[in-house]
Amino acid sequence: MRPPELTPEMLIQAYAAGIFPMAEAREADEVFWVDPEKRGILPLDGFHISRSLARSLRRGDYHVTIDRDFPTAVAACADRPETWINATIQSLYAELHSAGLAHSLEVWHADEMTGAVYGVTLGGAFFGESMFSRRTDASKIALAYLVDHLRRTGFQLFDAQFITPHLASLGAVEISRAAYHERLRAALDAPADFLSDMTIPTAQDVIQRNTQTS
Repeated sequence: MRPPELTPEMLIQAYAAGIFPMAEAREADEVFWVDPEKRGILPLDGFHISRSLARSLRRGDYHVTIDRDFPTAVAACADRPETWINATIQSLYAELHSAGLAHSLEVWHADEMTGAVYGVTLGGAFFGESMFSRRTDASKIALAYLVDHLRRTGFQLFDAQFITPHLASLGAVEISRAAYHERLRAALDAPADFLSDMTIPTAQDVIQRNTQTS
């Protein structure tokens, strides 16, 4: 059961203040708030598409959707030996999704969801929460399409929370808490709309636009 004081409205206020929630484990009852000294961001004009990722993108044996199956995307992200996504967090994000404030981008091979990324949107900020991959490069493909989508719909900030080698290989960088909060304040005022363009571009368009801007 979710603590009565933890509401979607409180979650949105936290994101606007630069704070995000985590749980110690899937079975944990409590949620704690995080405001790291160093913050990972994925520059929207600096996403790195390697030659191997470009080959995976061009292979075309997949298709991409937006918000087709948000609950399954979140559940798949939590389906690992260690996770910070507990039942409370899943419930909160489901409510934010219903309110149009949380979204997923999914990668499918045939009828199987093989990768996805999901997060929260406020103004021109996208707060990336988690991703998963069940096939080589599936999560990287999801991120490539998501970055392209965010640029096309007016976003200014992709908050990646923490840097991992996986994210660093795609161009993610680490900035100070003060620098992050400055970027966040500017992004919150941007007139972005995640659902304003639901077009799924071709892989070549994604590659070409990224090459032009990075």
